[in-house]
Amino acid sequence: MSGNSQPTQNGFTLLEIMVALAIFSLAALAMVRLQGYSVRSTSNLGDSSMAWQVARNVAVEILSNPAPPTLGETRGEEMNGGQNWRWTATASPTDNTRLVMVEIDVVGTGNAALRKARLTIARPVEQ
Repeated sequence: MSGNSQPTQNGFTLLEIMVALAIFSLAALAMVRLQGYSVRSTSNLGDSSMAWQVARNVAVEILSNPAPPTLGETRGEEMNGGQNWRWTATASPTDNTRLVMVEIDVVGTGNAALRKARLTIARPVEQ
């Protein structure tokens, strides 16, 4: 037996544990921020999808109306998905006298104020 034998050390030092906790906490914070971004994106996607639905509904009304749209701007408001949506349909002539181009812009109100959709359709003058 030698007199210079040192006991073996097992485990981690306090410094190693603190560094590991710091790295873990940074990763956990990144995951929390990512989750928040994901929730916001999902909400925005739902509102944007609803704005497109309103634009399509207005387009169907314009296309199914027996009377051609009057040239110029038409405005309206519609409730869809528990939110109010303002729409503007702008009808303008095209090079083809048998067609009218209609641009439909939809903007949400309240919490969905930044949600927008734009749809362009061509409608025959006579049906």
